[in-house]
Amino acid sequence: MIRNFLIYLSQAGWARRLVMALPFARRAARRFVAGDTVEAALYSVGQLNQAGLDATLDLLGEHTADEAAANEARLQIQQLLTRLSQSGLRSGISIKLTQIGLKLDEALCARNLKSILETASTHGLFVRIDMEESACVDATLRLYRGMRAEGFDNVGVVIQAMLYRSDADVMELLAEGARIRLVKGAYMEPPQVAYPHKADVDAAFDRLADLMLHESFAEIRRGANGDWPPVAAIATHDEARIRYVREHAELIGLPKSQFEFQMLYGIRSELQRQLVAEGYQVRVYVPFGQQWYPYFMRRLAERPANVWFLLSNLFKR
Repeated sequence: MIRNFLIYLSQAGWARRLVMALPFARRAARRFVAGDTVEAALYSVGQLNQAGLDATLDLLGEHTADEAAANEARLQIQQLLTRLSQSGLRSGISIKLTQIGLKLDEALCARNLKSILETASTHGLFVRIDMEESACVDATLRLYRGMRAEGFDNVGVVIQAMLYRSDADVMELLAEGARIRLVKGAYMEPPQVAYPHKADVDAAFDRLADLMLHESFAEIRRGANGDWPPVAAIATHDEARIRYVREHAELIGLPKSQFEFQMLYGIRSELQRQLVAEGYQVRVYVPFGQQWYPYFMRRLAERPANVWFLLSNLFKR
């Protein structure tokens, strides 16, 4: 109940205006967001790299209101890619297609996505297309496949285990050579399209992770793993899911270098470093920018106990 309410708030304009006006809310968001500027984000990536962690940078923003805003977001992402290349840091980027025009005009989004991938390719950088709510899945996969058909191999996609359709999507994507980040899913979805119970989402996550790990093993045999991140990017902070993946990878003989765990900036940092110390590849999702509100609320939805921090500050004031 609390989770669903927080996800609703993440999409509510009135709540965005209210919360973003509260100074302590911005301070609280700093736990999950690496500052407002590119400089702050690159500094955070440098700190992660020094600790043995890779990164993927996300310039926060989604559901742009008009073509000009979508084009401006595309330009900012291209500038980020240039700065990232100049820095020499170990990081790619992640993008949301609604930030570059998906809900406005799919053709506009396709043009912006192609421009971003061209810039990333010039700099030898990898771009991950984030998955948004279920209504965006078909268009997101269509645009991803369109870019692959145009010859871009520096692009990957995200699949949410909570959606019923994801078994079929993962099998088709793996057959196409896709590089997939597997997540549980952070959006409020109706029971017609998504598992309503955590146990079912966990089971689906493990099942899809199995498929991805086996494909990673097959890729080694084909000698086709290439220069980009591994086929299997397992994104979770759930220690039971991590343990399952570790045990299954060991069972099939998959080297630690051939898959990676992904976690969020500011969450379970000690676990991130522990996995690195044990020889696993770990990539941290590093969001930054001024459009922090929806992302912040979804993080609260994943851990409602954090809401008490906000409420205690509100009552103090």
